[in-house]
Order: sequence, then structure tokens, then C-alpha cells
Amino acid sequence: MPAPPALPASFHRLAWSNLSAQSAEQIALAAAPIVAVLALGVGEGETGLLQTALTAPFVLFAIPAGLLADRMPRRLLMAAAEALRALALLAILMAFASGVLTLPLLAALGFAAVCGTVVFSVAAPALVPSLVVPARLATANARIELARTVAFAGGPALGGMLVGWIGGAPAFGVAAALSLIAALCLAGIAEPSRAPVPRRHPLADIREGAAFVLHHALLRPVFVTQFIFNTAHFLLLAVFVPYAVHRLGLSAGGVGTVLSMFGIGMVCGALLATRILRRLPFGTVIGLGPVTGFAAALVMALTTFVPSPLLAALSFFMLGAGPILWVISTTTLRQSVTPAGLLGRVSAINILSYGARPLGSLLGAVVGGRYGADVCLYLVAAIFGLQALVILTSPAVAIARQPEPQPA
Repeated sequence: MPAPPALPASFHRLAWSNLSAQSAEQIALAAAPIVAVLALGVGEGETGLLQTALTAPFVLFAIPAGLLADRMPRRLLMAAAEALRALALLAILMAFASGVLTLPLLAALGFAAVCGTVVFSVAAPALVPSLVVPARLATANARIELARTVAFAGGPALGGMLVGWIGGAPAFGVAAALSLIAALCLAGIAEPSRAPVPRRHPLADIREGAAFVLHHALLRPVFVTQFIFNTAHFLLLAVFVPYAVHRLGLSAGGVGTVLSMFGIGMVCGALLATRILRRLPFGTVIGLGPVTGFAAALVMALTTFVPSPLLAALSFFMLGAGPILWVISTTTLRQSVTPAGLLGRVSAINILSYGARPLGSLLGAVVGGRYGADVCLYLVAAIFGLQALVILTSPAVAIARQPEPQPA
């Protein structure tokens, strides 16, 4: 069998754009609360409100972003999103330098910057299939996710170091420059033209995308599994830090080291993804992420009996390594079974699964406050077990190979 063609130059420009955009996002997200605390003197409750403002666009604007991604050139939409993010970050820089930056202004400008992130995150997976032949989709998605995981693992630390080295305002300037680089990379992409989209009411388009996902035998269990996974993951994150300090005896540095294993696991999984997808049936790789997540949750629950930081570190490593295979394989599945004209909306509905994150955090606050961290960790294991059960009983895990792409 002849080897599939190399990834084209247009995809490489997209990959570099993605790396720049993801790095800009992570640096800005790390810098915002540091600046809020050190420069504006806010407390824990106010930083919580700031974090809410920085996550709300994923729920509020994913669907509108999907509509736009299916109605206009995705390359131009993503470039405009990066320009919006750069402008918002530069506005923070100018407000800080002129001494007029306040917490509400920081939250509002941060909100605008994250809107750019949402648009980029929705449009990028919809653009990839138009640049890459079907046989190279999994490899392309692994490259995209590797860039995201590198930025995710290193961005917060880099953001914190930049604030320490050059100050909070210049850190936002670095993030803005990276967004502009991302926009420039997109300018050189030759995006194939698409057939004009008939004008319809936006609600009709939204219903069409939602119906496609909810009625599709493969995409429905993927969405449900991802929603449950996010709930369990953020329930774990909500209680882990106090648990690690009080039960595992970790210092602040030790907690950071254990949490960093999640990013290291993601990078390792992304590096191995293409090789694993070549050697294992496609459906088996889809199942690996949820099963690994369940195994990781059991390892974390074991620390309630054997309070070992090494077990906690292993748990976070597994939570990174296995589920990144899930992201790559299910993104490839979504791109393969979805008609090109629906990809933006279907990608947006996938982003909506992030809405489970505040649910998981709320569960952590309620259950942890009432019953303690141990019960929370057992609940985490149970919820991770549920998401593994959903995907293992679905037809998705029985797919032998990547499905053939659907026509527009």
C-alpha cells in the first residue's frame, strides 16, 4: 500500500497558527489572575468571578461561532478571532500602563479575548478536513493536539515567569504578539472554496447541527461520554489541592509538581497517538481514553487508603495520556462522519460539553463540604466508571478503521 501524501504547506501554517494562538491563550489566562491579585489587590472571591468571566464564552458563544464557521471562510473567521484577541490584550496592556485598569475592565477585556479563543477552537477542526486528505486526518489532528498540549503544559508556567520577569502588562503584550503571529500564519492558507450556504433562520441551522449529533449513533455517545468526563474531571480538580495538602502532606511546590503530570501525560499521549492509531483498531483507540480515565480515578481513590503522592502523580499522568488519545480519535471521527457544511456547528456542540466543568466544580463544593474529600474521590471514580460504560456499550468502539468522509 502506498504511503499517504505528506501534510501540505497550508496545514503546517495552520499548525503554527494553532501553536501561537494556544500559547497566547495560556499566557493570558495565567497572567490575568496574577495581575488581579498583585496589581489590583483582589481576593479569592473576586478572582473566582474573574475566572467565571474567562470561561463563560465557551458556553455562550460556541453555537454562534459554529454558525459563522459554516457560513463564511473559516480561515478569515479564525484570523478575525485572533485579531480580536490581540486587540483585547493590547487594551489590557494600555489600561495597565495608564493606571486605569480595574477588575471589571480586566474581566470585560478578558471576556472579549476568550471569545476569540472560542471562535478559533470551533473553526480549526472544521478547517482541517479541507486541507488534509482523509488518510492523514488522524496525523493532522495529533499535530494540532500536540501543539495544544505543549501550550497547555508550558503556557501557565511561562505566563507566571513573564509576569515575574517583565511585569504583568508586558506579559499581555507578549500574548497579543503571539495572537498577531497566529493571524499572519492564517493569511497564507489556501482554503478551498465551499458552495454558498442558503440563507435560513439561525435557529434552523442550530437545530440541524444539534439533531445531527443527538441522532447519530456514533456522535451521540461520544458527546455524552465527554460531558460526563468533564464533570468528573472538574470534580476532582475542585477538591484535589486541599486533599493533597492535608492528606498527602504536599507543599505548594509538591502540589504543582503532581498537577504538572497531567500536562506531561498529554504531551506523551499526543506524541504516541499516530503510532497507536496505526497499530490498533480505530474504535479501540476511542475506548482507550475513557477506560484510562476510569483507571486513573481508581488510582486516585486508592490514595485514601495509601496516601502516596506518587500514586496521585500517576493518576494525573494517566488522566492526561489516555484522554488525549480520545480527543484525537474522536475529532477524526467527527470530521469523517460529518458533512463539510455541518462541521462548524457540530464542532461547536462538542465545545458545549465544556459546560459540564462548572457542574463538576459545584459538585466538589457541595459534596466536599458536606462529606469530605474521600467521598468526593469515590464519587469521581463512580462518574468516570459511568463515562467508560457509556462508550464501551456504544457502536463507536466496534469501528475497525476510520470511517470514509461524508460529502458536503
